Amino acid sequence: MKTRIRTEAAVLWQIAWPVLIGQLATVGMGVSDVAMTGHLSAEELAAVSLGASLWSIILVTVMGIMMAVNAVVAHEVGANNLNKMPHTIRQSLWMGFGVGLIACLLLNAATLIFDHLHIDAVVNQKASQFVHVISLGLPAFGMYRALYGYTTSLNETKPVMMIALGGLGFNIVINWIFIYGHLGMPQLGATGCAVATGLGLWLMLVAMLLWIRRADVYRATYPFTHAEGPVWSEIRSMLKLGLPIGVTYFAEVSAFGAVGLLVARFGVIPVSANQIALNFSSLVFMVPLSIGIALTTRVGQTLGEGDAQRARFVSWVGVGIGLAFAIISATFIMVFRDLIAAAYTSDPDVQKMTAHLLLFAAIFQLSDAAQVTTSCAIRGYKVTRTPMLIHLMAFYGFALPIGSVLGLAPDWMPWHPDTPMAAQGFWIGLVLGLTVAGGLLLAYLQRISSLRVRMAANSGKIAG
Repeated sequence: MKTRIRTEAAVLWQIAWPVLIGQLATVGMGVSDVAMTGHLSAEELAAVSLGASLWSIILVTVMGIMMAVNAVVAHEVGANNLNKMPHTIRQSLWMGFGVGLIACLLLNAATLIFDHLHIDAVVNQKASQFVHVISLGLPAFGMYRALYGYTTSLNETKPVMMIALGGLGFNIVINWIFIYGHLGMPQLGATGCAVATGLGLWLMLVAMLLWIRRADVYRATYPFTHAEGPVWSEIRSMLKLGLPIGVTYFAEVSAFGAVGLLVARFGVIPVSANQIALNFSSLVFMVPLSIGIALTTRVGQTLGEGDAQRARFVSWVGVGIGLAFAIISATFIMVFRDLIAAAYTSDPDVQKMTAHLLLFAAIFQLSDAAQVTTSCAIRGYKVTRTPMLIHLMAFYGFALPIGSVLGLAPDWMPWHPDTPMAAQGFWIGLVLGLTVAGGLLLAYLQRISSLRVRMAANSGKIAG
């Protein structure tokens, strides 16, 4: 058994580590945005923080919707239906473009929320401009995630890593030029971050297209042999699988994003500290997420081969790896939270509050790792609605309501703290919500994986 676990863990890690580096590089764009504006002024940091609260919600929702491609292609790879894959990828690109375009329009409309948050007019204007510029990268991101699902489902994750690293390097250089106004360019501050990230997403799409065109591994399934218009029945089938994943991602990220927006009423320092703590938490989260993406691929391939018993084994090995990492990350955050805060900002008040919020980030590491790895394993079974409902209940039934009571202390509630706990209250709610999601998803994975094993056994008996 130990040998089987080590072997499967090695296979999962082989898929996951380039994805991890790619995910870290992608999130690193946001880290560089926050860190570089944080050393310009608290006002610019607040603008990026507010704009990023909306941007991250929409971006991750698009990423969730497009994860349908991972599950669909992984099953086709497992079943050796390589002849179907070019058509699937072409249709997924149409879906990615459409989803990205709609997301762009929604993100721009969402800036109206800033007018109701009682924030400084200058910060409002800068945050809105940040969103308007960065949103132009969303159609490219949707198509990039379609190709991302294609290549990772073939177990080819090196391009994801290399392209994301290139995108991060580009982002840092363009940030340096436009945030601070170097090389004769104007000092754009928060808007300079948006220019860098938006351009970077289009360049990443072009780089992925060129990689697929040149690499031999894609020859048997090369999707660009001819042009093909959108086929709504195919796109609708993928959307049926992907939309619940998108809603699941939306539930979690919007809960965190809503906290950033609700904290804005308490001033620049709380909103900046909240964004830094969230930004670093998102960076750490990339490890269990990458393991989860590998799990979706491995479980989908194994089920495509018709081996339900092995799919269950793969699922729990992946969950175990995620939980082991969570113990390490929780300890790291607890010990080094002051240094982490200082790396992001030179403002002592923001540093102090950030270090305090990072304590809560350390606490929810286990439940966060549990919920992401289990939900990704479940997606490998092509089941997406139940995880969606669990996440909606966890974040909108527990995290935000409890966080709002503690953070805002509304007078109309029968019980509330004597004074608002501000960001701290909201983070307590997030800890509770993640704990509920992690526990329920662990139980559901056990149920569905065991059910598939019994179904396979009964099918074998009937066939015999």
